[in-house]
Order: sequence, then structure tokens, then C-alpha cells
Amino acid sequence: MQHTQSVWPMYVTLKKVEKQIGRWMSESWELDQVVPASQDAPAGASLVLLELFLDERASYRLNLDMDNPMLYIVCDEKEDGTWVPAAISADQNVAAGCLEGDTPVLNMPMPEAIACWIEAFISEHGEVEISAHRRKHVNRRKEVAEEQRRH
Repeated sequence: MQHTQSVWPMYVTLKKVEKQIGRWMSESWELDQVVPASQDAPAGASLVLLELFLDERASYRLNLDMDNPMLYIVCDEKEDGTWVPAAISADQNVAAGCLEGDTPVLNMPMPEAIACWIEAFISEHGEVEISAHRRKHVNRRKEVAEEQRRH
């Protein structure tokens, strides 16, 4: 299954990891594999869509402008505690909203091919003005990072 201008299907697998924290064992979920749906599906993979929306272009731009752009995998939690990948987003606001609503979210570095695809989407549909206070936040992060690199 190939991607289109606004949808990139991916196969996502998760794995449960047990870690000892002090005297206690803790279970958590991590990304196992994320591969384009143009490849064969890994065993137990869920087909999840990374879909781009016109009204999220400003958020995509903020993400792409960061030193480490991310993808966010939104998961459903079954009654038995198992996490199932449900959606992928490049919008930090979607991830934050899910987390505020106690919906599990995992993140991963954005592959270069997806960053280029999102850049093409933004170019095709036009840049959106980013509110000044949000842009200052991104610019301030970059200034701090550059300052740290110089020292």
C-alpha cells in the first residue's frame, strides 16, 4: 500500500517491557517496529495511518523546525492493559490532547522521508501563519541549543 499526498499507511508493532524500579517490577509499552505499508507487514502489526490535515499545517511546521522532529503514535488501551496503535500524528497538539485525556502516546524520531513528505504537503497547500508566542518558544529553544553547542 503506497502513500498519497495526505496519507501514509504504516505497520506498527509494540512490545511490552518489564523493568525493575527499586524493588518493584513495572510494565510499560514501547515501539517495536514502524515500517511503511509498502513493505511486508511484521508479525502482529497494526495498519495505522499517518494522515495530514490542512488545519494542522502550522503545527507540522513547528515540529519540522525543531532540532528533533517527532512522530506520535496514539494508542488505544484494552481492558487487559494491552496497548494497540490507533493513529500516527506529526502534530504535538494532538499528542498533548491525547495525553491530557489519559490516552497513551508513544513518540519516535521522524524519518527523513516523512519529513520531506510533510514539507511537500505544506508547500503544496501553503504556509500558515504561526502565532508569535509559539514561534518565540521555538526560536528560543534553537538559540539555547546553539549557545550550548558553542560552549
